Amino acid sequence: MASLLTSPLTKHKPFCLSSSTRILTTSPSLNFTRVSFTHSQKLAPFKLPSLLSAFSEKGRKRDITASAAESGDYRRIMPSDVMVKKKKDENPWWEREWSPMDFGAVAVVLSMHVLSLLAPFHFNWRAVSVAFGLYIVTGLLGVTLSFHRNLSHKSFKLPKWLEYLFAYFGAQALQGNPIDWVSTHRYHHQFCDSDRDPHSPLDGFWFSHMNWMFDANTITQRVGERNNVGDLEKQPFYQFLRSTYIWHPLALAVALHALGGFPFVVWGMGVRIVWVYHITWLVNSACHVWGEQAWNTGDLSKNNWMVAALAFGEGWHNNHHAFEFSARHGLEWWQLDMTWYVVRFLQAIGLATDVKLPSEAQKQRMTLTND
Repeated sequence: MASLLTSPLTKHKPFCLSSSTRILTTSPSLNFTRVSFTHSQKLAPFKLPSLLSAFSEKGRKRDITASAAESGDYRRIMPSDVMVKKKKDENPWWEREWSPMDFGAVAVVLSMHVLSLLAPFHFNWRAVSVAFGLYIVTGLLGVTLSFHRNLSHKSFKLPKWLEYLFAYFGAQALQGNPIDWVSTHRYHHQFCDSDRDPHSPLDGFWFSHMNWMFDANTITQRVGERNNVGDLEKQPFYQFLRSTYIWHPLALAVALHALGGFPFVVWGMGVRIVWVYHITWLVNSACHVWGEQAWNTGDLSKNNWMVAALAFGEGWHNNHHAFEFSARHGLEWWQLDMTWYVVRFLQAIGLATDVKLPSEAQKQRMTLTND
C-alpha cells in the first residue's frame, strides 16, 4: 500500500523451528535478508526448541542455540513464530529522523481513527449503509480490482473509461494515488520479504502492517527513486490524480455531509476508511506470518482465509505470490474471491479482456514438492 499523502518513493537471517528447512535463495548483489521455513502447511504455536537453524550473511548454514536466541541476537516477529536476526543498525523509532511527510501520514491515519471513534454517537442505518456501499466501491472496485490486479499486475485489461473510473474509486480509499500505490506494491514483489521490501515483515509485524508508511526516508533508501511505473506516469489522468489527490477525499466528505450530515461523514469517511485501511494492511502483515503455503514461492506469503473473506479474495496471498499475473487469487473452488467474480462478470459482458490465469504446467512448476 502506498503512502497516504504522496509516496516516499518520489524523489538477520531468520530461521525456522524445524530441522527440515528450505533455503530461500537471493541475488548476491543485493545482499537481502531472507527467511527459511518448513513445508508444513500451518504455523504451530510458538515454542522455542533447544536448537534452531539459521543462515549467515554469506549463506553458510550454522547452528544457533536457544540461549543465543534468547540473548538478544534474534527476535520473534510478534505475534508469530517467525524468528529473525536483529539488525546491527536497528534504532528505536523515536530516535530516527521524522520528515514532514511522516507527520502528514500520521495526521491522516490518526484523524481517521479519531473520527471513527465517534460512530456510536452518530449511529443510523442510512449512515451504516453508506459506509458499507463505499467499502465495496473503494475497497473492492478501487483497491483490490483496480490498484492491485489491474494496474499493479496487469492481470486483465479494461476500457480506459472504466479503468479510470475504478482507479478514481481507489483514490477515495485514502491509501495514496494510483501511481504511488502501484509503485510501492511492485517494489514489494520485486524485493519480497527482504531488507529492501518497503513493508518487510522482517522488520516486525507492526512495521509491515502500518509503521512503514511513517518512515519515508527508510523506504527511499531501500528502493531508491520510483522508476517502475512508467506505464502510469505517461498517462495524464494518473498525473492529475497524483497532483490533486488529497482534494478528492475532501470533496467526498463535503458531499457526504450535504447528503446526510455529520453521521454520513463519521461512517462514510471515518469508519469506512479505517476498516479498509486495516483490511488492506493485514494483507501486508498477517498474510506474511499466519496461514498456509500451497506453493513454492521462496518467501513468507501465506493463504489466510479470514483476510481473504474481508479483503475480497486478497488473503489468498501465497497463491498470488506464486502467480502474480493471475486475475484469480482463490484458485480452488472453495477459496472465496469476490474480486475474481467481478472480473469474471466483466469478462462475460465483454468489458474485461486479456484475463490472465495460471496454466496447469505453471502450477506444476510451483508445487511445494518441487524444490
